[in-house]
Amino acid sequence: MPTSNAAPGAMLRESWRRLSPLPGGKWLFSRLLARMVPYTGSIGATVIDLAPGYARVEMPDRKRVRNHLDSIHAVALMNLGEVATGLAMLVGLPPTIRGIVTGLSITFHKKARGRLTVECRCAIPTVTVDQEYAAEATITDPAGDVVARVTAHWRLGPRPSA
Repeated sequence: MPTSNAAPGAMLRESWRRLSPLPGGKWLFSRLLARMVPYTGSIGATVIDLAPGYARVEMPDRKRVRNHLDSIHAVALMNLGEVATGLAMLVGLPPTIRGIVTGLSITFHKKARGRLTVECRCAIPTVTVDQEYAAEATITDPAGDVVARVTAHWRLGPRPSA
């Protein structure tokens, strides 16, 4: 992924467009994302589908994301939800709009075990002035049971003129 002053959503969209159709492209996109955002990369998630207002990401169950209760750690779940909401939102924002997460909240429904899938579907708002927006992601286990819901609170606004 190129590094520049370009809007991050535009860079993500272009990288996804070019890489995702290729054999191993989704894996490569996910590894590049992990290099760009090392903490997010620490959970080893793979982006499965990505479009403006939509992201689906999977995370394997492995020892490094487990807690003392032999389930996936709460912070790993929060990280997984945040990456899905961030991708869905950023690839949908026009280059004239910037956004930053100002808060995260999570509700746990059951212990998380096995390969997890998170989905975020959000409408991309029309932004003309600074505003708040919430995007929600749902994390499910291999049985399809909801294990957690993550809400990312965004501050959106027009980019300042250069």
